[in-house]
Amino acid sequence: MYEMTLNTRALPETLFRLIQTEKVMLRQRDGEIRLIPVQEPIDYIEKLRGSLAAYPEMSVDNFLTRKHADKELER
Repeated sequence: MYEMTLNTRALPETLFRLIQTEKVMLRQRDGEIRLIPVQEPIDYIEKLRGSLAAYPEMSVDNFLTRKHADKELER
């Protein structure tokens, strides 16, 4: 049995469009080749760190100021 992990961009376009993951496990056994999509765990912390990246006008200082103001309004 032979196994390796490939980036889906290395596959022909027809297969690339069918596979929704970035990587696939290629397994060859008894003359049969299988492509198995690899689901990588989601790094939620990394996604949260970048959640304000789309808003350059929202600096950390501005964000904290707004959060403190929200807390004051709740009192």
